[in-house]
Amino acid sequence: MCGIVGVLGRHEVAPLILEALKRLEYRGYDSAGIATVQDGVLDRRRAIGKLISLSDLLVHEPLAGKSGIGHTRWATHGAPTVVNAHPHKAGRVAVVHNGIIENYKALRAELEAAGLTPESETDTETVALLTRHYLDQGMSPVDAAAATLKKLDGAFALAFLFEGEDDLMIGARKGSPLAIGHGEGEMYLGSDAIALAPMTDRITYLDEGDWVVLTRTGAQIFDAEGRRANRPVSRIAVDQARVDKAGHRHFMSKEIVEQPTVLEAAFARHTTAQGDALALPAEVDFTDCDRVLLVACGTGFYAAQVAKYWFEQFAGIPTETDIASEFRYRQPVLSDRAVGIFVSQSGETADTLAALRHAGEEIGRTIGVINVETSSIARECDVALPIVAGPEIAVASTKAFTAQLMVLALLALKAGRDRRKLSDADLVAHLETLRTAPGMLRQALDREGEIEAIAGKLGQTRDVLFLGRGTMYPLALEAALKLKEISYIHAEGYASGELKHGPIALIDQHMPVVVLAPRDGLFEKTVSNMQEVMARQGRVLLISDHAGLEEAGAVWAQIAMPTVPELLAPFVYAVPAQLLAYHTALARGTDVDQPRNLAKSVTVE
Repeated sequence: MCGIVGVLGRHEVAPLILEALKRLEYRGYDSAGIATVQDGVLDRRRAIGKLISLSDLLVHEPLAGKSGIGHTRWATHGAPTVVNAHPHKAGRVAVVHNGIIENYKALRAELEAAGLTPESETDTETVALLTRHYLDQGMSPVDAAAATLKKLDGAFALAFLFEGEDDLMIGARKGSPLAIGHGEGEMYLGSDAIALAPMTDRITYLDEGDWVVLTRTGAQIFDAEGRRANRPVSRIAVDQARVDKAGHRHFMSKEIVEQPTVLEAAFARHTTAQGDALALPAEVDFTDCDRVLLVACGTGFYAAQVAKYWFEQFAGIPTETDIASEFRYRQPVLSDRAVGIFVSQSGETADTLAALRHAGEEIGRTIGVINVETSSIARECDVALPIVAGPEIAVASTKAFTAQLMVLALLALKAGRDRRKLSDADLVAHLETLRTAPGMLRQALDREGEIEAIAGKLGQTRDVLFLGRGTMYPLALEAALKLKEISYIHAEGYASGELKHGPIALIDQHMPVVVLAPRDGLFEKTVSNMQEVMARQGRVLLISDHAGLEEAGAVWAQIAMPTVPELLAPFVYAVPAQLLAYHTALARGTDVDQPRNLAKSVTVE
């Protein structure tokens, strides 16, 4: 959530920071601002709304300086207003912050007693006021920032800029990511390497609890105990940092279309060159495992729910799925023979990271299924398996979902082989099936025209139900989430058999019901539930293969999918779910890539 950019440069930094913030728009935000130091004078500009508002402001009120910090804010404490926007300034210091300061009320009370009164409703201004308090006592900027950090509870990525200090910036991370960029006579800070990519390809990721003193000549990094620390410099590939739409109207459209290529890459990454054997790290071993824990949030959680079916089917191993935000608080019973799999596109999801840290010392092995190989989850789990989806910019996840499915499917097959539930021949057959997934998705993408036509009708409704059985049940949940996220239509996903246990009361002639039903062993039961909807005048949109559509008979609307093996159904049926949400959102005129109130990477609880 939010975005941070800092530059100690050789040129005017406000345009550079504004451009870098644009690369972080995908994270979600509702206000933005920049602060700079020019000839020792600290100044700032802030605006609510999109970055174009800040850009307009800078045209009329230019902001000079070759040192600066910028921020895109997603409101937590206080509404999105100019006074609540970052950077926050108190005396000689300006601060930007991602995260939440949990003890800000106690700190604010202490500061008010000392005569320092906040102007905003935010927790972040407390950081600026506290630093000012230490500066007023005669501390140096570095000592004042260090003293402030010791007082803070919660999660944060912070950047400090000081009046009178043209060659100084301080950054800190605890529970929220922050990276250093290395240039030639220039240094940078960023909450995401994507933001820094146009300026440098040399990145240092701060570890948990680190803080850094930046000058144009380099970085001095300190750990949580205040000791000097060395962190490696990594090079980011240029193609990993590309965030262009490649001719598409929206990032979401581009990312939906990229899925066949992404699946090819994910499959190739974790199998041999011939694709007939697994090539997972040796640490991925389920031989003595007594159960699998799958932990994630949002779309990643629905991918985990699909994988639960696979682990139990292929490996015969008890498998639990947990929403990460609930995992720690239900006091889960853990075992040193359990394998925990933590799924997160960004690898920085706060709740998933906290669940990993909670379970890590009590279970036998932790595996991260992540897209960002340098992320916190990737670094802190026992083994990280990248989904190699490339940057996913749209807030609503699409290609990351199917790439997660691919890696989770390969893990389930590995578990089945380790536990001798699958023979070598079984494994080869399943791998051959997975290798055909990209081609099947291309066939599904060919149906976009008819999906767009149906979405125009769906966009006129207020509520939608999605139904599915087996692995189509998590797909129904994911389809409902997509529609909610970007079209703002109320939607719910249910297991088809649960319809008569309550949701059927909602059915009338105004209620569309989307049924995900490939012609498989559960098809007849799903059609029976569908008939119950139609008997109550509900409008059924049936998504099935040609055999299923023919057997089901007349419905309100239908979408034909290719006939696929059961293993591939979750991959293929994700496509119409995504396209239906996308085109419904277009029909309603909503912001597809940056829907209201949402952020791409949720780095606070």
